[in-house]
Amino acid sequence: MSFSLVSRKQDIERLKNETLDLLTIGGGITGAGVAIQASAMGMNNALIEMQDFAEGTSSRSTKLVHGGIRYLKNFDVEVVSDTVKERAVVQGVAPHIPRPDPMLLPIYDEPGSTFDMFSVKVAMNLYDQLAGVTDPKFTNYTISKEEVLQREPQLNPKGLLGGGVYLDFRNNDARLVIENIKKAHENGGLMVSHIKAQHILHDEKGRVNGVNVKDLLTGEEFDIHAKLVINTTGPWSDFIREMDDAEKVTPQMRPTKGVHLVVDRERLNVPQPTYFDSGKGDGRMIFAIPREDKTYFGTTDTDYKGDFLHPRVEQEDVDYLLSIINAHYPEVNITLDDIEASWAGLRPLISSNGSSDYNGGNSGKITSDSFDEVIDIVNKFENKDASREDVEDVLNNLESTLSENKLNPSAVSRGSSLEVADDGLITLAGGKITDYRKMAAGAIALISDLLKKDFGETFNAIDSKHLQVSGGDIDPNNVDATISFFAKQGIESGLSKKEAEQIANLFGSNAARVFSQIGKIEPAEGLTLAETISLHYSMNEEMTLTPVDYLLRRTNHLLFHHDTIDDIKKGVVDEMARYFDWSDEERDAQAKKLQDTIDEASLSYLK
Repeated sequence: MSFSLVSRKQDIERLKNETLDLLTIGGGITGAGVAIQASAMGMNNALIEMQDFAEGTSSRSTKLVHGGIRYLKNFDVEVVSDTVKERAVVQGVAPHIPRPDPMLLPIYDEPGSTFDMFSVKVAMNLYDQLAGVTDPKFTNYTISKEEVLQREPQLNPKGLLGGGVYLDFRNNDARLVIENIKKAHENGGLMVSHIKAQHILHDEKGRVNGVNVKDLLTGEEFDIHAKLVINTTGPWSDFIREMDDAEKVTPQMRPTKGVHLVVDRERLNVPQPTYFDSGKGDGRMIFAIPREDKTYFGTTDTDYKGDFLHPRVEQEDVDYLLSIINAHYPEVNITLDDIEASWAGLRPLISSNGSSDYNGGNSGKITSDSFDEVIDIVNKFENKDASREDVEDVLNNLESTLSENKLNPSAVSRGSSLEVADDGLITLAGGKITDYRKMAAGAIALISDLLKKDFGETFNAIDSKHLQVSGGDIDPNNVDATISFFAKQGIESGLSKKEAEQIANLFGSNAARVFSQIGKIEPAEGLTLAETISLHYSMNEEMTLTPVDYLLRRTNHLLFHHDTIDDIKKGVVDEMARYFDWSDEERDAQAKKLQDTIDEASLSYLK
């Protein structure tokens, strides 16, 4: 089914002429989660996004479907339990995207350290119980100092006590968004990027009934009418609320900036994801993660008041992360010149939720007495001298300053907020990427009730825990074998094993659609056949409109294949120019935009 510039024009005509059941503003992961569920239920719904899908926060995460073990340093069991349960759901609906990738926690004897060798084992055991991890391949274990250094010889041995290993999942954040969006479109939703909301519309009774928008590709302005409108714009949530003249808005968002830096694996060889205290006494923990022959590390967490459209990596961000990495890997001496790519993103934190995101802020400390009580009850539980209920009673009554220990009455997951303004504007904000499906389900339940109560519209509920995303028609218990099966078609059609597997891993069960182009199109000049068919599929069926869309958010090439970006960028631009019939001026403008993005990612403005 086409999801392209052609279908975009058709969808815009419908937006102008139909009254929708639901209009979603914001095409990140939260809006995508709402759209896929609304479409599956048969709602006449649309989603608009002012940039490319996932161009904001949802392509700028740590790229993990993280289990939240950070919270177990304070035994915030509710958050961890919610997170790991929902992570399993996401892995089930999008099995080609989150992949198991065990995490190493080196344990150091240093002031302020999160775990010691005893508490990390207690925390990991509890984590596995909450996550239902029983497969011996993935259950947690501890290793000695010597074993840690055998795995990661570049780690600082000073004060190293040993390490813990537990199950975590790597993620492709932007692809999780586009696969949700594609399925929503396939099921009848109107999913349109580069449409900017300008003003909230009201009917004669003062109820929200649509949005005035601008098509940023053509400059055309028009109204979209809908029975209900939901704001899922993340860090921009307050801006959308302020477009509603009928409401007095109290800002609720406190966005923070997170930064990640990418270097070649030869400079920093981290064979498995690694998670450690910053060592700066700021309560943060830092990731160092291998990916496609590179290693990236982060994240920072600083309050942000700058340009929301264009958060940048600043020198102080680089200095902070390099000081931590070079302290933990003292022989590598990473410098600014080693950084090949980077990204900066905003986290949509709600100001009333004092905690940082689950990637590692400081949520407070439990008291020593409470800590001892936790250790005692967990040991009793493991010795079968206490029940699970006994453990939960202790954990739920800790004396602590934990900020996410109680669920906000307006939230559908911890750290989120779902509210309806007096004039009917719905806002779903905050939360974590792992919670997107659960947040959307809460919003859809509310939307269904409102459509029935206020408009007499009834929609059959769906089980969104089993609503597969596009490309997700894969047995989640047999992912590797299924991916190999899909790749076989590409190999039999003449692609190399590596090329075919890359396509199958990227597009999941849609790989067959990519491979079906072989024999119908020739390799574009400057591109391999594999790259050509991937690009054409992405333009035809993934609303890829620019070279940056393709190389940054559809493939991650710009982030993790710095070595070859110069080899293919001209071929991608030229083939897109031919496909879209760009003028020479447009082609040059797109080439410049791509180069500017490459330069910014490589921090050329700091070098």
